[in-house]
Amino acid sequence: MSSIFTKIIKREIPAAMVYEDDECIAFRDIDPKAPVHILLVPRKEIPSLAQVTAEDKALLGHLMVKASEIAKAEGISESGYRVVVNTNKEGGQEVYHLHLHILGGRQMTWPPG
Repeated sequence: MSSIFTKIIKREIPAAMVYEDDECIAFRDIDPKAPVHILLVPRKEIPSLAQVTAEDKALLGHLMVKASEIAKAEGISESGYRVVVNTNKEGGQEVYHLHLHILGGRQMTWPPG
């Protein structure tokens, strides 16, 4: 069964896209937790960070570079932002397709909830 993110990648469900390439897509979260809340999702279906392998190393690096570029494009790079990867149930993961949350536009608190 495909995740909601796979359906967005396949254009079966609309999303407010901000970036895409051959390896990933990025779109605005429909329930934002900050003024800027973008989800960066690899096209490869990996259930969670707990399932990545050594062969995913280049893809993970690509996602981090794109997160930085997206933060700059969104105007939150200088003031600061947070990149979050929730992993499995106790880590708060709700959609089991690896994704990065790019959050900014307000002061973040620590520790996170």
